Amino acid sequence: MKANQIFVNYGEKGKDMVKEILAEIKVEANLKQDDLIALKPNLINTTKSQKGATTDPEIVSGIIEYLKDKNFKNIMIMEGSWVGADTEQAFQYCGYKKLSQKYDISLYNLQKDNYIIKKYKDLEIEIAETALNADYIINLPVLKGHCQTKITCALKNLKGCISNNEKRKFHRQGLYKPIAYLNKLLKQDLIIVDGIYGDLDFEEGGNPVKMNRIMAAKDPVLIDSYAAELLGYTPDEIDYIKIAKQIGVGEKDLKKADIIELKQNQSEEINYSTQKLKKLMNKIIAKEVCSACYGSLLHALKRIDKQGKLEQIDEPIKIGQGYQDQKVKGIGIGNCCLRADINLKGCPPSAKQIFNFLRKNI
Repeated sequence: MKANQIFVNYGEKGKDMVKEILAEIKVEANLKQDDLIALKPNLINTTKSQKGATTDPEIVSGIIEYLKDKNFKNIMIMEGSWVGADTEQAFQYCGYKKLSQKYDISLYNLQKDNYIIKKYKDLEIEIAETALNADYIINLPVLKGHCQTKITCALKNLKGCISNNEKRKFHRQGLYKPIAYLNKLLKQDLIIVDGIYGDLDFEEGGNPVKMNRIMAAKDPVLIDSYAAELLGYTPDEIDYIKIAKQIGVGEKDLKKADIIELKQNQSEEINYSTQKLKKLMNKIIAKEVCSACYGSLLHALKRIDKQGKLEQIDEPIKIGQGYQDQKVKGIGIGNCCLRADINLKGCPPSAKQIFNFLRKNI
């Protein structure tokens, strides 16, 4: 797998999807048989993955099965939940104790680890010794919004590898610089992003948007730049992405990325129950819509709403395969609505593309 590649696979069966990606990138080619492989999910708290906060255990199950089929046996799962949450309870509630028992692999609670002080430039950071001792780290963030940093993905997910005292200090320091510097001190070798469900706004879940995709990359800056656009932002709007690029953690220019899609998403009925999502859905008429496309539109509408312009959308936006080859009145999103009066192409377009398009056409 090359540093500029981003692999994307669509669907909702995390175990099958991740196995397909791992076979495509041939992750085993980058591993030695006795390497200590650390899987780092996002288990911020005791919330099921369907709520848009934590990493789907089926994705982790698929990775373990793939590695074990290739005779890699030195595998562990490590995580430190956010301050105020109990990692042991998160392991139990989110299904990771069952994974540990099923596959006979160890769970490491990084909230109770030994910490090594590492320094980059003017910052000293306490990093879990277990994470530093791993030979190969597979980072497993969730694609989701964040109330402070706008998004959270690969770069920010390494916060689970520092002490609780350090997490508090990160917030006092404003998050952006310490997140970027942490990624200079602790290297992740492969990123598998859980984009099946991700919260619209908040790290702890509650307004989950179904995006039905997982992504793989080696470069955490590049995958975070891609994630930013999926959620309606430019990479330059996420300060820790800019800093990480400046200090040489990775590349943020998506023009240099080679994005490889393994398969397209399928249409399905999608119903959301939260009032925040219903408010956005009232501006949409969807027919046989794919969740990847629908999710992008919801994230774009969230940004339109934050600018106070949601009510300027007088006529519902059309989206979905049910509009193929039909004349569509008003705005249509995606290749299925090519015959709309006003259309944005894409299959699926990103939230950033939709956001820019809607700003010009409402």
